[in-house]
Amino acid sequence: MSDAQDNKSNIVSTLKSKSVLKQVVYDNTLSSFNTVKEILKDLAKDINFSIAGIDQRVRLEYTDRGQFDAQLKVAGDILLFSMHSNIFQFDRDHPVWKTPYVLKNKFNAYVGIINIYNFLADSFKYNRLDDLGYLIARIFINHEKQYFVEGKRQMGMFFVNFGNEEISRNSIEKIVLTAIQYALEFELLVPPYDTVKIATVGQAETKIQHSKITTGKRVGFQFNSDDVLLANSSKT
Repeated sequence: MSDAQDNKSNIVSTLKSKSVLKQVVYDNTLSSFNTVKEILKDLAKDINFSIAGIDQRVRLEYTDRGQFDAQLKVAGDILLFSMHSNIFQFDRDHPVWKTPYVLKNKFNAYVGIINIYNFLADSFKYNRLDDLGYLIARIFINHEKQYFVEGKRQMGMFFVNFGNEEISRNSIEKIVLTAIQYALEFELLVPPYDTVKIATVGQAETKIQHSKITTGKRVGFQFNSDDVLLANSSKT
C-alpha cells in the first residue's frame, strides 16, 4: 500500500472513530444544556411564586441568550451558564486519566463542557465592562453521558460518579441549585484602599459609582486554582 493510500486509510479510520465520537459528545452536551435551560426557567417560576409579595428586586429572572448561553438573575447576582461549542480532551496531568473508567478506554476522556459563571447584576445593568466574573463550576459530559463536576471548594460538589452515573435532569438540578446557593453566599468585599484611591476625570464624568473601576466578588483577593475540588478526586 502506498503512502497516499495509508494516509487516506488513516483519515477514514479517524473519521469513523474519533470524529463520530466527538459528534456524539456534542449531542449529549447540547441535550444536557437544553435541560439546564428548562430547569432555570422552571426554577424561576417556582421560586418567584414562593416569594410573591416581597421585594420585587429579589425575584429570579431567566434569560435565554441563544443556543449556547443562558442566564439567571438572582437578586444582585447573575449566573451565566455557557456551553462551549467544541469538544475537549483532558491534558495529560489531569487526575481523570487515573480513573479506572478512563484507563479502560481513552475515548472516555473526550468531553463537552458547560461553564457556570457568577457576575454582579449591576455589572450588566451599568455596562461596567471591566467588572469581574468568576467561574464557579464546570460540568464535563462524554459520549456515554457520563459526567462529573469541577467546582469551587465552597460549593461542596462531591459527585464521585464519572463512569458510574449518566447525567440526568435530577443531577443537573442539584448542580444548578448548588451553584445558586454558592453565588448567594459568595459576598462582595470592600476593595483594598490602594486599588481605588485614584480615579480619572473620565470616571468622574461618568459618575464614579457607575464607572469602570473594576468590581467583582472577593475583589483584591486571589481566587486560587488550588481552591478547586475535582469531583472524582477520591478515585485518584
